[in-house]
Amino acid sequence: MSSSRHHRLFVHGTLREERVREAVFGRQVPGTPGVLAGHVPAVPRPAAGPGTTAAGGGPAMCPTLERRIDGRTEGTVLHLTDDELAAADAHAAGHGVRRRVVLGSGERAWTHLDAEPLRPAARIVIVGDSIAYGRCDPRGGWAGRLAAAHIAANEAEHRLFNLAVPGASLADVAAQTPALLPARHPDTLLVAAGINDAATGDGLDRLTEHLDSLAALALDAGARLVVAGPLWLDEEHAPAYEGLRFTLDGALALRSALRAWCEARRVDHLDLWEPLRDRPGLFADGLHPTAAGHEEIHRFMVRTAGARPSLSS
Repeated sequence: MSSSRHHRLFVHGTLREERVREAVFGRQVPGTPGVLAGHVPAVPRPAAGPGTTAAGGGPAMCPTLERRIDGRTEGTVLHLTDDELAAADAHAAGHGVRRRVVLGSGERAWTHLDAEPLRPAARIVIVGDSIAYGRCDPRGGWAGRLAAAHIAANEAEHRLFNLAVPGASLADVAAQTPALLPARHPDTLLVAAGINDAATGDGLDRLTEHLDSLAALALDAGARLVVAGPLWLDEEHAPAYEGLRFTLDGALALRSALRAWCEARRVDHLDLWEPLRDRPGLFADGLHPTAAGHEEIHRFMVRTAGARPSLSS
């Protein structure tokens, strides 16, 4: 192998079988028992993408996990090189993405989770600014629609807590969230990165610091981090709030920085730019979407992140 680094990978599906590991890695990779808390096995779904046909000719079925606050899944912990970890990613392609988790032993490891980050979620906490809060929409914006559909799908076990604060930057979110998160017992932390950071002098300079802090917080809480945003903005009609100037160039710089951070750390990024791009009629003031604009954002989240459909759809 070309690399001597080793990585822990928690597996709960076919990679628990020695014959499968031999085929994927070209050697017998030993495994030790492990437990992943907060997850339970779900009904397997047909795998998507090329090379996902089962040996018998039918569709290959991928093992999936659902989030449950008191759940646990038994599996196997593998110790892999860089090349073998890449081979495991290829094996999971079409149904899973590699994300960081904390095992029952307290060890941090990789595992492959549902590629649509909101589909397996049960308890979601949203943090962000006025757009996530739902300003300009009496129905609570895209977060309100997400909450209604999510809770309606399973009122007994699903929860959504919208902790967004109008005017908040990522610096504010990183400072405020640690005190608010534990009592909610989230399995998903949805950080709505708005454009306030792009309009401040040092917002982008410290973006990595703030996101790293939120990532560590989510991991310690056993929650999956999802970073959403920013939205396109209508610069011509965007107002200046408290001296902040909102520009397309600034928003695009934030979008690029968020994407790069998420790719480097294997964190889910919901790019909310496209749903409202070049559609100024869906904004109340150039920055905040109208009710129709929030509906478009939620529809986009249904298509790309596994969010439940809006009750009004």
